[in-house]
Amino acid sequence: MNNERNEEMLHEAASDFEFLQEKIKERPINKKKLLKRTIITASMAVLFGLLACLSFLLLEPVLNNWLYPEEEPEIVTFPQEKNEMRPEDMLTEGTTTGHEAYNETEESSISQENETAAAQNTETVSENSTENAAAVETEIKSSEQPQTEEHAGEMETAPVAPLEPYQTQYEELYKVYREIASSMVTVTAVHADVDWFNNTDQSEGTTAGVIIANNNRELLILSRKSSLDHAQSIRVSFCDGVEADAVIKQYDENTDLAVLAVDLKYIASDTLSSVTVATLGSSILSGIAGTPVIAVGNLFGYKDTVCYGMITSKNNVVTMADSEYKLMTTDIYAGTNPSGILVDMNREVIGIIDNSHNHEDTKNLLSAVGITELKGLITKLSNGEDIPYIGIYVQDISEQMGRELGILPGVYIVDIDMDSPAMLKGIQKGDILVRAGTQQINSAADYMNVLRNVHVENSIDIVVRRASVNAYEEMHFMIQPVKQNEG
Repeated sequence: MNNERNEEMLHEAASDFEFLQEKIKERPINKKKLLKRTIITASMAVLFGLLACLSFLLLEPVLNNWLYPEEEPEIVTFPQEKNEMRPEDMLTEGTTTGHEAYNETEESSISQENETAAAQNTETVSENSTENAAAVETEIKSSEQPQTEEHAGEMETAPVAPLEPYQTQYEELYKVYREIASSMVTVTAVHADVDWFNNTDQSEGTTAGVIIANNNRELLILSRKSSLDHAQSIRVSFCDGVEADAVIKQYDENTDLAVLAVDLKYIASDTLSSVTVATLGSSILSGIAGTPVIAVGNLFGYKDTVCYGMITSKNNVVTMADSEYKLMTTDIYAGTNPSGILVDMNREVIGIIDNSHNHEDTKNLLSAVGITELKGLITKLSNGEDIPYIGIYVQDISEQMGRELGILPGVYIVDIDMDSPAMLKGIQKGDILVRAGTQQINSAADYMNVLRNVHVENSIDIVVRRASVNAYEEMHFMIQPVKQNEG
């Protein structure tokens, strides 16, 4: 009974606290909120990564220059020349050459000796007629007798004297070539072609180049541009056989010349010590025609070739847009598309080989554009400056032509490129160009020098005189040059 009683009491007590019992349920997951937080977290991670990459890209050059500072490249300059006569030309002008003077002196001395000897012989014969006559007769007979076999053999084995100067001359020419060869390089353009079956085929084209400057950051090389068109990569081979990658720093469409840059970081010290920078000479000397020259480069489609010859003519005018150059011809036989340089006996470059302006009957005779007119262009190319383009073809007016036609001093505009800045502004063929900027224009060289100092973003005042009914009317045109590659 007691047990039953206790059970009832416990049951009653449990029922009294039944309202205090609770059931705990798990909180449901908010999937939208969780997805939103996940997206925000991933976005912040991506943003942080982008900011870190951008900061690295922006700060890496600054830190790299701070930790490993590089020297600023030097400005490359090739001073313009004036057509002046050298002191040695002034001394030799109107006088005989040393060889002619030597011959005259030698002939006069020989004649004097012959006269003296003849007088002495006459006096001796008159005093001792009988004895001397017999002695002279005996001497003549002995001289007329044939030489012995021993003496004849000695004469046959003796070196032929007239060939020694000829051999010496070529030995000296070879020394000049060896000195300039360290400035030459072979430029190779690598092309990747794909055939019909999607197979890649690599082809290579080579041209000659010459080292023209070292700006403390790059080695600058002057070369042909057309040979490098559409190249996937450009390699330069130096005189010691070492190769390095190069890029085109700047080029000129008129002359087909380009300046290549090879970073000094990729050139070993041994190679730098073995190569030399070529010296640019002068091509406007009055006595340059008829002088010996050496052609070095790719003359017959093969690299590292050399030929000796002489300049046969100079001052052959080649007119191009905004420029005029002088072409030199030689008696050197070459291929139809040679490349390289002409060097004089002073080891100086006087011309850049270019046969594209040759006549049909002289297409295999080596020609070169004079280096004097190219120096201003090479300066801009070496410093990576844009070549300004206006589109005017000019020609010098001689004093006689000016007097006969009644043309005032200046240069004659013989042609204008279609849609060029000059044509769009109103300059016409037949105008006389008298001033560009503040510079008076008296020759095509004056116009070239002015244009070489003009920047593409700056306008220039072109002053011309145009023929009217009774006189020439002066007209001003404010022209802004454009980049040559965009003209």
